[in-house]
Amino acid sequence: MARRALKLASLTAATSGIYLYGNKFLDPNDFGIVRVGRAIATTAVIAYDYLTSLRSVPYGSEEYEFVKSQVHLRSAERLRELCCANRGTFIKVGQHLGALDYLLPEEYTRTLKVLHSQAPQSTRQEIEQVIREDLGKEIKELFLSFEDTPLGAASLAQVHKAVLQDGRTVAVKIQHPKVQAQSSKDILLMEVLLLVVKQIFPDFEFMWLVEEAKKNLPLELDFLNEGRNAEKVAHMLKNFDFLKVPRIYWELSTRRVLLMEFMEGGQVNDKAYMEKNGINVNEISRNLGKLYSEMIFVNGFVHCDPHPGNVLVKKCPASGKAHIILLDHGLYQVLSDSFRMDYCRLWQALIKADMKRVQKYSRRLGAGDLYPLFACMLTARSWESVNRGIDRSPVSAREDVEIRSNAAAYLPQITQLLNNVPRQMLLLLKTNDLLRGIEAALHTRASASSFLNMSRCCIRAVSTYQRSKSHSLYRRAQISLGEALSLWQINLYELFLWLKGSQLGNWVIALLSRMHHSTY
Repeated sequence: MARRALKLASLTAATSGIYLYGNKFLDPNDFGIVRVGRAIATTAVIAYDYLTSLRSVPYGSEEYEFVKSQVHLRSAERLRELCCANRGTFIKVGQHLGALDYLLPEEYTRTLKVLHSQAPQSTRQEIEQVIREDLGKEIKELFLSFEDTPLGAASLAQVHKAVLQDGRTVAVKIQHPKVQAQSSKDILLMEVLLLVVKQIFPDFEFMWLVEEAKKNLPLELDFLNEGRNAEKVAHMLKNFDFLKVPRIYWELSTRRVLLMEFMEGGQVNDKAYMEKNGINVNEISRNLGKLYSEMIFVNGFVHCDPHPGNVLVKKCPASGKAHIILLDHGLYQVLSDSFRMDYCRLWQALIKADMKRVQKYSRRLGAGDLYPLFACMLTARSWESVNRGIDRSPVSAREDVEIRSNAAAYLPQITQLLNNVPRQMLLLLKTNDLLRGIEAALHTRASASSFLNMSRCCIRAVSTYQRSKSHSLYRRAQISLGEALSLWQINLYELFLWLKGSQLGNWVIALLSRMHHSTY
């Protein structure tokens, strides 16, 4: 019945012929009535499944948990099919949900992750038309060569490798031609459907998703904004010599076409690629953590889409150093100073296992009485680990399973939290989960060095902010001295950890032990 409803919605206007785009028959999937009908049918089927499947099962029983998991899986598969059929904005939102590993039930995140590799491709004719409309020339006039097969296709655009007339190899990012026209209508449709679902399921709090899409999608569809972001982050992080950001060629860039320096490498979660090319996995993980700690805590300007396709690694043949290549700069979050300071102090409290301050700064960030859940969401650790200290022990397989299962058990509370926290927090949570996914793939999760780097950035950020607010020379000197002492303590602790794990350290410990025993 469910599949018949979906097929009926998809076929209602499929036989209509409208001669529109580029002198070609429009794809039936682009008709408003088909897209709306399919979305309504899918939402109705999912709601009906939850209402009927769980109605007669005793709440909290093993059978209830099993049935609920099956409903989650069926619903996630229907949602994935809807995203693939309606494309564009739907795929973008589905990808966002698929990235929330530790916030949503695993059935949803596992099923929706495939949307990163199932994005639609525009045809050669559509690509030619966008370039002709935006740059006023044909492809053959602009490029010596232009590869038909895209290097990658995403929900909003695809990227082709090309060679300019002067011989420079470039990456050409071209927006799918129908996305602009459909995006605002798609977001309105999602908003209406989510409001209807909330009437049926009062605990269903996903309006934050639509609000984020409303705010961010227009920015992501403006490639000139993406180019500016790329240049800003490259300048902001210029002290990190391992970071590479493609240069923008402004003379051939528009709101729908972006020309960049061509860069290639292996995906950041491809451990086999790194081992094959002599790239130190721990160094890459450590440097990626440095980049994001600097962006979040120090600068408050954060690249919020670090999925593996957007973060590449490559060993420089000349220097032998491993580079991190950061791509796709359309989605950034700007953090206010007040939010950034509260977030810094919260992470300092989490690293020190200072529960009073964890509660204080979680409440200031909108968590209220749900601050224990909020701390677990931020760290992807159990409440027991948070109390003990998240840097004290690595994440065990048992704890990881516990966190994922809790995402399903506490879904109403999680969605309530996501509605209550500042909007700036939402993309940070997504970014955190994407970075954890990379660390999990590289087996470097929750290393002591990552927390030490975070601590350094938090200390620097808070000290810089305090100095900027102080008018007293003595007070500023006092802040600087405190900062220097705190950073010195971290360096000393890092040296201790290095000695403890090194052969030299083992010799020193053995020598001290023998000296101690000989004394007595």
